[in-house]
Amino acid sequence: MAIAQLSLITLNCSDKEELAVFWAALLDGEIVYRTSELAVVHTERGSLCALTVPDYQPPSWPAGETPSHIHLDLRVDDLDDAQAEAVRLGARIADVQPGPELWRVLFDPAGHPFCLTARAPLLPLGPRPNIQEEG
Repeated sequence: MAIAQLSLITLNCSDKEELAVFWAALLDGEIVYRTSELAVVHTERGSLCALTVPDYQPPSWPAGETPSHIHLDLRVDDLDDAQAEAVRLGARIADVQPGPELWRVLFDPAGHPFCLTARAPLLPLGPRPNIQEEG
């Protein structure tokens, strides 16, 4: 039985609107949700989120001082239960938790960050959802 369901792939950036417009155009998607910090693009095959972060630096690929700017947002029913199970499976809890009542930041065994949240929309594959914008 699955512990979580993939909700969004989140891409950090300096300009969420620019990045969301690019991915929506490239993937024939639609921006279905916006806040001051993020924009969600839904496509027929999945969804991604462009997230504005302070002092964003693009990755230096394939290696370097900033090699990664992506993390997974995983939708869960219960944050505490999901966090405990993820830790049991080998995840580590991040020291910095910006919004622990909304989401939990953990690292997979290789050190890649991911977030558990009970508040992310579970967006269906197929027809584009009608999600209200924050405002």
